[in-house]
Formats: sequence, C-alpha cells, structure tokens
Amino acid sequence: MFNSEVYANRRRTLLEQMASRGAHGLAVFLGNVDAATNYRGNDYKFRQDSNFLYYWGIDEPWFAAVLDLDSAQECLYGNDVDIDDIIWMGPQPSVASKGELVGCPATAPLAEFDKAVAVAVSAGRPVHFLPPARYYNQMKLSQLTGISADAVRKVAPVAAGGASEELVKSVVAMRLIKEQCEIEELDKAAEIGYWMHTEARRGCKPGVLEQEIVGRMEGITYSQGWGPSFTTILSQNGETLHNHSHHQIITPGRLLVVDAGAESNTHYASDFTRTYPCSGKFTTKQREIYDIVQQANDYAYSLTKPGTTYWDVHYATARFLLEGLKGLDLVRGDVDEMLPLGISGLFMPHGLGHNMGMDVHDMEDLGENYVGYAEDQKRHPLLGLGNLRMARCLEPGHVVTDEPGIYFIPALIEQWKREGTDKGFVNYEKLVDYYDFGGIRLEDDVLVTEDGARRLGPYRLPIRSSEIEEVMANE
Repeated sequence: MFNSEVYANRRRTLLEQMASRGAHGLAVFLGNVDAATNYRGNDYKFRQDSNFLYYWGIDEPWFAAVLDLDSAQECLYGNDVDIDDIIWMGPQPSVASKGELVGCPATAPLAEFDKAVAVAVSAGRPVHFLPPARYYNQMKLSQLTGISADAVRKVAPVAAGGASEELVKSVVAMRLIKEQCEIEELDKAAEIGYWMHTEARRGCKPGVLEQEIVGRMEGITYSQGWGPSFTTILSQNGETLHNHSHHQIITPGRLLVVDAGAESNTHYASDFTRTYPCSGKFTTKQREIYDIVQQANDYAYSLTKPGTTYWDVHYATARFLLEGLKGLDLVRGDVDEMLPLGISGLFMPHGLGHNMGMDVHDMEDLGENYVGYAEDQKRHPLLGLGNLRMARCLEPGHVVTDEPGIYFIPALIEQWKREGTDKGFVNYEKLVDYYDFGGIRLEDDVLVTEDGARRLGPYRLPIRSSEIEEVMANE
C-alpha cells in the first residue's frame, strides 16, 4: 500500500477527468470477493480488483466504494469483524482505520453500499461502473442497477446503460501513465522476474521434466512476491504461442520458450520471455533465426521514445524481421511490398507488445481498444499487424513490453499455401525444413522516459546467442 495521499490524489484526479467528460452521478467500485476452488472456505488465493486497488488501496475481499461526481463526497464500505471472524483470523483493524490509511475518513457497513446505489438509481442519477472481470461482480452490478448481466460488461456511454465509457476513458487516461511509486514497484517485480527466469535457464538441462522447472521458478515468485503475474508459458513447442502444458522432458536439439513474469506484493507485474537451446548450444539454423529476433528486440527498443507511436515501432520491427527472413531465403521479393500485405503475420502473428502495470496486460479488462488505441487510431485488419495491443503515441510514464518473435506454425503455413495468402512472397519449399523448428520469442519490459526509454529492473537477462551459450555452459 502507498501512503494515503497517493489514493486521495488519484480520486481527486478522477473527479477532474470525469468532469472534463461532462459526467454526473455516482462512480461505484466493487472490490473482489473470495472465490471457492471446490467448496466454501477452500478458496483460490485472493487477488483484489486492480482498479479498486488503484483508487482505494484495500487489498482484502468484501469491500466497495462510492465517489459522488457532483458533491465530491466519497465513502468506503466494508464490515468490521465479529467474534467468529476473530476465532479464525485473529483481531483485525476496523474499516474506519483502513479508510484513514487510504485517505477516506467516511466509511460504512457493506450493506449501506447497496442502499446508496439503490437511492441513486431510484432518483434517476447516472451510476458509472467499470466492466467487471469477475462473475460475482457482474451479477452484483446487474442486481444493483437493474441492467442485464450481459449489458454490465459492455462499455457504452452511461446514458445507454452498461459499463460507463466515461469512467473507462478516465481510468485509462490515469493508469496509462505510471507514477514514480508505481515505477519503483515495477522495478521490484522485474527483479523477481529476473531471478525467476534465471532459475528457468539453470533448469534447462536434458532429461529434466518441464514441470519441475516451472515449479522451481514459480516458487521464487511466491518467496519474493505475490506469485506469478500470469500462467507460466514454458514449452519446447514454442510455435504454440500460449502453451501452458509442461509434460515434456527437456530434449537435446530442441528450443525451450519461457514466457513468465512475477507480481510484487503490491501487485505490479513483470513479463519476460527468453528462448534457450536445450543442448546448451544453438544449431546453425537455430542461431540464424534467434539472432534475427534478438536484433529485432534491440531495434524496437532503440525506436521506443516519446512522440513515436508504438504502431510505428511495431511496423518497423515487422519490416526488420522480414528483411532477416529474406536473407535466409524464406521470403522473396520487395519487403516494402510484402509488409502492408501482412506477410510478417505468418511468422509473427502477435503484436510487438502490450501495456503493463498492475495487470500484466494492463487494463485490458476495460477493453483492449480503449487501452491500446487512441481515438484516431484503428486496428489493422490483417494477422500480425492487427494483433498489436498497444498502438498509442508514447509518452513518459508508459510501460510496454518489447517482444518480437519468429514462429513456424505448420498448420498456418499450410493454410496460407492453400489459399495463396502470401501473394507469392513465401518460399514454401524451404519452409518445409522448419516444420519441426518451433518458435523463438524474446521479451523485455520497457519504461518510456523523458528522453527515450529504459528497461525495467536492475539487471537484464542474458539475451545475445553468445551470452546464452556462455552462461549455460558455466551453469
């Protein structure tokens, strides 16, 4: 938790943001509640809603809050513990004392939250809320507002009913630019991620079960922070971009893609990817592809600075990858002709990166386009070019990932070949030799600064092919 002024200032700024959009009524915030794994009392590890954490700071279940956009009054709602709670949990601070910690002296029992919303609804006042990620909150908002459960997840102007577009845009405008206290937490998460990935690299030895590596690396995140920031991707089938299966044995000659991150105790995230040769050394073919991706990672980083759109960085990096593939005769022809046709999507069907912060894909629960695209930007229709999650003009305080990759996905290659999607630019005859290659992705977390950018965390994971081989030999 930060100091109380951080949260009070955020709520004041939110009032200003909403006023600038002509918004009136109430802004309501639902915290998350406990969720049972298989029976009540045996719950999943609790994770607070990130927007509730951002404005109200309380990292506990069964809290809610209201911000009156017209009077600027605010109230935090929660229940003090009773003797049954104390038996199982011990004495707990009062809700009033928790309110003081986040700069909100007005508190009330949780049942009063329902009444406050009901009064606003009956009076015809607009009730602004964010699209809920959790099912309980979806149903609760539907019950309180009388809006259908499906509609409460759809973002629209508040007058149309549903999640409030005015509130979404206000929250996005604030959370996109990280405060210094947040940057410090992101650096901590990056350091935990560094050691997490170091353990993964050390475990990449022939004969080791992938699951064993995942267990050791995730253990570091629990011992130093809250835990993993997302479900760990660790696989020798790197052509499957989000492969969460860990049943294979590390096998000489294959590549191991490790995409994983840590969450600090204050719930800020890291997200790194490295690709390792399971033999400790790259084959010639592996090194050729690896070096293209590694150089693309550095190239994208060199372009990341204020005043540049991340779309332009993505597009330039896609061109860089195509040039490298052309040098290996995997594509043929004029790169500037194939680029707008989306040929890079055959090899990198994802975007260069995404926003990162309190969520590893920051605020994407609010709507990916609201977060990653300005109002004058539209998504590209083609695979790869259209999969970019962050396209905005970069500003100091933005945090983005830089994660180019090259993958050889046999089913996709065969589909393009059948349908002629490549317009004659792809050398399918040579691609056959890469059907068992897998994929390579290399990812760093980047903070946009006043004069350029810097990578988050005190250390950078080894990334050059020669560094990787050297450190793996020493380990």
